[in-house]
Amino acid sequence: MTLHIGIVGCSAEGAALCYRTICSEGAALLGPHAHPEVSMHTPSLAEYVRFLESGDLEGIAGLMLGSAGKLAAAGVDFLVCPDNTIHQAMPLVEPRSPLPWLHMPRIVAQEARARGFRRVGLTGTTWLVRGDVYPRELERAGVEWLRPSDEDVAEVGRIIMDELVPGRIVPASVARFEQVVAGLAEQGCDAVVLGCTELPLIMDDRNAPVPTLDSTRLLARAALARAARSG
Repeated sequence: MTLHIGIVGCSAEGAALCYRTICSEGAALLGPHAHPEVSMHTPSLAEYVRFLESGDLEGIAGLMLGSAGKLAAAGVDFLVCPDNTIHQAMPLVEPRSPLPWLHMPRIVAQEARARGFRRVGLTGTTWLVRGDVYPRELERAGVEWLRPSDEDVAEVGRIIMDELVPGRIVPASVARFEQVVAGLAEQGCDAVVLGCTELPLIMDDRNAPVPTLDSTRLLARAALARAARSG
């Protein structure tokens, strides 16, 4: 028996990509058509956005813990949250959680170190890129980091919240994001963190000038490995 994975969802597209990755890549570890048991709980995104806009980390933590409690009651063994932005509330969540969590930014930072990257560019929502979640984890892993310009941070944030989160892919915005990543590469970044779980919908190693660190799929693969190893 493998362990039962609980997904604490925030935005639908990122949570769906994480879920699909767990299911589609499970066969490589577990055999044809196989994947671990998966349950997911997602409150309304509007509730998360309201707390993000007001900077209310306790409110964000409350939503995450609400999902954790419902998933614990459903019998899951551990939790993942396919949303980088709300990981800023994780220090308030983990001590009060009924179940252990995998920490997505930490997984990404460890992957950056394992692959020998020296300096990575940060991309994601405005809340995430201006925050300290990734800088803290990358510095702990011994990896340098760089933010885009304020203008680029704001534009990527708009693309994420106005287009990718609602499931719209706009070619001009894809080109604009490619420019942002190219600018980070020109400033010495040898990889880029796709630090929004929707960004892999518009960028991967095929259209990026440097290797990408796909936070969504890295989290899903870590969940798969834990479920298979411990089951």
